[in-house]
Amino acid sequence: MANALSSPIKKTIPFKRVGILFAGGPAPAANAVISAAATSFLRAGVEVLGIKHGYASLADFKPESPLQEGRDYIQLLPPLLARTRSSQGILIGTSRTNPGKYVQHPADLKDPEKSKPLRRVYDGLRSLDVEALISIGGDDTLKTANKLKLYQEQFSAGEKRIPVVHLPKTIDNDYHGIDFTFGFFTAVDFLAGELRNLIYDAEVTRSYFIAETMGRSAGWLAYGAAIAGESSLVISVEDIEDEYRTHEVVPRPDGIQQHRPVMDLGKVVNRIVKTMLAREREGKEYGVIVLAEGLAEYLPLSYLEGVRRDDHGHISISEIDLCDIFSELVSAEYSLQTGKKRRIKGLQLGYESRCAKPHAFDVMLGSQLGVGAYRALVEERLNGVMVSVSGQLDLHYEPFEKLVNPENLVTVVRYIRSSSDFHRLARFLETQVTD
Repeated sequence: MANALSSPIKKTIPFKRVGILFAGGPAPAANAVISAAATSFLRAGVEVLGIKHGYASLADFKPESPLQEGRDYIQLLPPLLARTRSSQGILIGTSRTNPGKYVQHPADLKDPEKSKPLRRVYDGLRSLDVEALISIGGDDTLKTANKLKLYQEQFSAGEKRIPVVHLPKTIDNDYHGIDFTFGFFTAVDFLAGELRNLIYDAEVTRSYFIAETMGRSAGWLAYGAAIAGESSLVISVEDIEDEYRTHEVVPRPDGIQQHRPVMDLGKVVNRIVKTMLAREREGKEYGVIVLAEGLAEYLPLSYLEGVRRDDHGHISISEIDLCDIFSELVSAEYSLQTGKKRRIKGLQLGYESRCAKPHAFDVMLGSQLGVGAYRALVEERLNGVMVSVSGQLDLHYEPFEKLVNPENLVTVVRYIRSSSDFHRLARFLETQVTD
């Protein structure tokens, strides 16, 4: 058995050059991931290219317009990587370009027109002599990584394939296959500090803040910030069920009526007012209510008219002032029930946290994921896996097919289970309401 301090066993390296790209929204500790991954390969004598701004340049690649160093990619060398693990921002930038947006079904991979952007990505990487790709991003980026892998599986035996390993990133923490994603705890702590500041403001002014936090699909960030920030109440998409959930009829061009799930705004607003009244009975005329931005997807269509959608089909949350909508509705309902007025101010929080100074845990987690990319590709010779950790940051590798539905190529969001102890913790710590 080798001593814990013995030198690592030398491995035959199957690559001369690898590429790393980061896609989607920023997250604290992004540079820990990039730096650790790049350093792992550099120590093994493998060149590392940082593909700048996600898939933006690759998806538009044309042989007659070669990718340019500095603009489209950079060489990740030791001097550039020095003391970057705890730094803010993203060394190689990011974007939300989606080269797989036209591929909605496995059969679409055989359609030359629908798969053309994926072909451009492949050709662009090959033009740089990239022999393996490390993809860092959220569930949409995971879908793209899976599509790129599946696309290459159609190649003839003689055509070179680029193995793809994915590293999970999202401050929303709504990923299957890993307990916590890097940046989540830093973002939670940052937002919790903001909420605590708002509580002091609310107390001295005898008012309320309705704080909208990031968290498009699930409530992990909203719940974490609410618990650590000591908010009065938190509501996320997981809470829009039973009495708080209804449907509206959406007309279609073919005449078939489609039922769309929406929140019962009246009942959700009334639940917030109940919290306010319960606090008043305790002698507290102030508080902070936390809403997850993903609730916007459950607004009636009348609130969503004209709102744009991105390449992944998501509505542009920034165009919907969810906190202001609720501030007006809650203010009106409070006055209706009490005959009094209460200052209620809506406030959006979240973007400030995406590039916050990363905390030690996120730096350690991100670094392990970066090293995991090297171990997956070099030591395990894997392709089409997501690197994950558990326990004492023990590495393991989740195959894409376990994380992405093979029939529609869509990932499944990991929601907070309403029966989970985490969910119960938030409900226990918030202001108690008795009907």
